[in-house]
Amino acid sequence: MVALVSQENVVALVSRTGRELQRYRKGRRQVVGCIPYRYKNGAQTSLEALEELEVLIITSKKGKAMLFPKGGWELDESKKEAAVRETIEEAGVRGIVEGKLGKWSFKSKTYDTFYEGYMFPLLVQEQLEFWPEQHFRQRIWMSVSEAKEVCQHWWMKEALERLVNRLTARKLGRVKQDVGSVHCI
Repeated sequence: MVALVSQENVVALVSRTGRELQRYRKGRRQVVGCIPYRYKNGAQTSLEALEELEVLIITSKKGKAMLFPKGGWELDESKKEAAVRETIEEAGVRGIVEGKLGKWSFKSKTYDTFYEGYMFPLLVQEQLEFWPEQHFRQRIWMSVSEAKEVCQHWWMKEALERLVNRLTARKLGRVKQDVGSVHCI
């Protein structure tokens, strides 16, 4: 008997390593990541949904720092592909990647060099039981306010604020559409 398995359902249990495929622009390493998010009770359509919003924070590999999954953008992938790969490797979740939240320039504390970072929202659809860095990192779902307190990087906090603003604008747009379509007779 032969079983066919779709490639999209297979997760490599080993992270990519090394810097030989890393992208650099004007001497700055290019990194990408995601802010994984979900709604506690699946309530995505009401204004209260933002109170139900949770984001996934992970611990750093080498310490107790809390951050969103991110890593190097490699030559053989798009920004979104790299962001998805890093999120699966580090946080063990996958879902729908949405439009870029922005680009930030920041200095690495470890390597004393500047990086350029790109962040994307990822609406989580699946939380994996096994993932490449599960023995090196913890993942913790928390509220936006908790994440702002514990996240170690200013630029990731700014990306989180942009995500919240985008989701708020989206919710307000839906409410205005619903109100505008009501007809009184």
